[in-house]
Amino acid sequence: MCTITKEDVFAAVSTVIDPEVGFNLVEMGLIYDAIIEESCNIKVIMTLSTRGCPLHQMITQWVREAVEKLEGVDVVEVEVVWEPAWNISMADDNVKDALNG
Repeated sequence: MCTITKEDVFAAVSTVIDPEVGFNLVEMGLIYDAIIEESCNIKVIMTLSTRGCPLHQMITQWVREAVEKLEGVDVVEVEVVWEPAWNISMADDNVKDALNG
């Protein structure tokens, strides 16, 4: 039985900073879900702020590596989706204030 929670996964991913804006992926609203199987395989469902993000591969690798640090994790898969499309309203208020200000 896997003891890793969705909160654990989101906490791990919150250590990944988007280098373009300086905020972590969770507070930017880019992480949509984390699916944790009983075997401790984890699938992170996320998006990027733009389809043409030049750091696409690096960011997904950083997310995978962050989750792999959780104790007991088996396989980590990161799926990038484009629906729903990300927009600034999905971000935490502090991110909105900084990027809109």
